[in-house]
Amino acid sequence: MGKYVVRRLLQMIPLLIGISIVNFFIMYLAPGDPVLLLTERNATQEEIARIKALYGLDQPLPVQYVKWLKQVLKGDLGRSFVDGRPVLDHILERLPYTLYLNLVVMIIIYALAIPIGITSALKQYSVYDHIVTFFAFFGQALPSFWFALILIYAVGIKSSWLPISGVGTIGISLKTHGFWTVLLDRAKYLILPVIVISLGSMAGITRYMRSSMLEVINQDYIRTARAKGLPENVVIRKHALKNALLPIITLIGFELPILFSGSAVIETIFSWPGLGLLSIRAVYQRDYQIVMALNLIGAILMVIGNFIADILYVIVDPRIEYQ
Repeated sequence: MGKYVVRRLLQMIPLLIGISIVNFFIMYLAPGDPVLLLTERNATQEEIARIKALYGLDQPLPVQYVKWLKQVLKGDLGRSFVDGRPVLDHILERLPYTLYLNLVVMIIIYALAIPIGITSALKQYSVYDHIVTFFAFFGQALPSFWFALILIYAVGIKSSWLPISGVGTIGISLKTHGFWTVLLDRAKYLILPVIVISLGSMAGITRYMRSSMLEVINQDYIRTARAKGLPENVVIRKHALKNALLPIITLIGFELPILFSGSAVIETIFSWPGLGLLSIRAVYQRDYQIVMALNLIGAILMVIGNFIADILYVIVDPRIEYQ
């Protein structure tokens, strides 16, 4: 196991270098010129050339890439072309909001989708199973941005039950109102984004869990366990559940970059000040340093997520061995 972990970590190095190269050159091919953000509208060619030389944009692309990679390895993600602040400061400012939102979403999704999927599989073709299947397909087919706009109109504008943007009411803080008041206030702002993001993901994971459980409970070893007279809850919990969870573990590996980057469209619709909103604004403003940093971090987390999923396979199913 230890050799496998070391080998996988070493394999990540060329993979991440390749990803960084692709990420860098995609930004170069993107339309627009970042120099225009750094100069006045009527700037002369001399001023444009000076700005390019200052930021190293007048050098060959391979040279620019090497310089950028050296900065990244030192923990310097560059500076924003829009306001000149370090990119890392922008990310650290918005990271807590994205983690807060997506951690709540993930807890709700897996806490509900896994037991619902298991129960649906155990009651195959029952009324319960048909209802779950209907809502699962409905949730997957429903466009999240459209659903968000409907909720904003129905719950936020028409009835004013819940706030439709931001993360909290201005003026309400721990010092002035206490913990429970702040908690309830923040929860109100969290409800609509969580519902929209959770619906589609929970529907998909429920279907995955149902399909996986159906496949497992029809295996010979499950029939043997039942033939030995083991209680049904023991058969499901000790013999079927671990194997049925393997596909879900794969999905958890893919959820790690989503947890970091957040849902860009939903954060934009609800004006949630997370990394998703930051990425959308960076694209619109052609702030390529921020876009490259977010793309690179997302790719790194994707690789790490797959690695964690491989390790979790062994924990869930001891029969799996890595040489």
